[in-house]
Amino acid sequence: QVQLVESGGGLVQPGGSLRLSCAASGSIVSINAMEWYRQPPGKQRELVAGITSGETANYADSVKGRFTISRDNAKNMLYLQMTSLKTEDTAVYYCRAVISPSGRRFYAYWGQGTQVTVSS
Repeated sequence: QVQLVESGGGLVQPGGSLRLSCAASGSIVSINAMEWYRQPPGKQRELVAGITSGETANYADSVKGRFTISRDNAKNMLYLQMTSLKTEDTAVYYCRAVISPSGRRFYAYWGQGTQVTVSS
């Protein structure tokens, strides 16, 4: 059984910073792409940033230059460093990872989400 658990969310003032973490655990042979998504109140879930197993990163235009995605392959961890936060960054943030539990097929797994609220 594979599990993704996010942490690090909370309430922060505009201009502040937060660091989100996502821990992958369970029966894991290999992790391919890892991504952060977010779902603002009343809106659809959207891709924020992604990183390949070779650590090539990509970002949504709305967060470029402010957010940094990284991963620790040895620890099966994913991170999102968020700076210069804006009120429009308020959302539930989800971790997604493409994982092979057996060394053969890959499957997409989601975390339960962590709330980020940017407000003065």
